[in-house]
Amino acid sequence: MADQGPLVPGLRGLLLTYFMPESCYDEFFLHFNFLDVPCLKIVINKALGFGIILGSVLVKLPQILKLIGAQSAEGLSFQTILLELLAITGTMAYSIANQFPFSSWGEALFLMLQTVVIGFLIQHYGGRTTRGFVFLVVYFALLALLLSPVTPVSVVTSMQAFNMPAIIIGRLNQAGTNFRNGHTGQLSAISVFLLFAGSLARIFTSIQETGDTLMALTFVISSACNGIIFLQILYYWNSSPKHKKNKKKSQ
Repeated sequence: MADQGPLVPGLRGLLLTYFMPESCYDEFFLHFNFLDVPCLKIVINKALGFGIILGSVLVKLPQILKLIGAQSAEGLSFQTILLELLAITGTMAYSIANQFPFSSWGEALFLMLQTVVIGFLIQHYGGRTTRGFVFLVVYFALLALLLSPVTPVSVVTSMQAFNMPAIIIGRLNQAGTNFRNGHTGQLSAISVFLLFAGSLARIFTSIQETGDTLMALTFVISSACNGIIFLQILYYWNSSPKHKKNKKKSQ
């Protein structure tokens, strides 16, 4: 047991499985070299990756709660949700096909589930509940087909390559909707900020964990587009639909 260092076997196993290779464990806990740069990069990268995944579990919850609380999806574009869903699904399928570690893409799974809920709510609060249920059935059927062995890897790679124009078109579409409305409607500032921060962090983790240029470039584009929406939220902060209605009543 002495050669395992000062940590209990269970904790040692956890660290070796998820956060660092054995060589880094030896550097930290046998040689007490806590300033080893290559190992620090590995640990920071892994911790950041799992932190993003944990954060993604709640990242769109404020948006969902805001829609339910307002009983309205005003200001949200269903086309944008579809394009966002396409990008998220492409990243998830591409990562699974290439057997990337879960810490490098896991948030896509939780973002996908939350985005599907938002898509349904947009349809529901738009008076198209049946269409919302059809959307759910069709999406999950296509997802099952995409993740099955029937789908060639080339198709999944093409989807990942299409992520960049899908993200750009989707976010510009949402930005255009915000501009035409003169407000950001029921968009959640918290959710948009977390998406922006998460995509920024993913640039670093995707380079470190996958070395995949296509993945890294996708997150660069995503960060820029999410940044535009976040800036709009700040710009239109006092220009909510409720504010406009109150203004009209006072006149």
